[in-house]
Amino acid sequence: MGFGTNPHVAKAETAEQKATDAEDDHARVQGWLEAGRQWERAAAREKDPKRRALYTDKAASARTSAET
Repeated sequence: MGFGTNPHVAKAETAEQKATDAEDDHARVQGWLEAGRQWERAAAREKDPKRRALYTDKAASARTSAET
């Protein structure tokens, strides 16, 4: 992780991967919810409006995936 990078992006991507690889529904839902939380944290730390909007959209998408 380099200087100035947003650590929550990597955490969100890892949570998405865990959710995708999960074998049971409960783990899958928890993975997507964690990814949504991490994307929200990434958006809160982001200064660039385009990236902030992208992270917010990814958070919403992760939560939608958790509900389905």
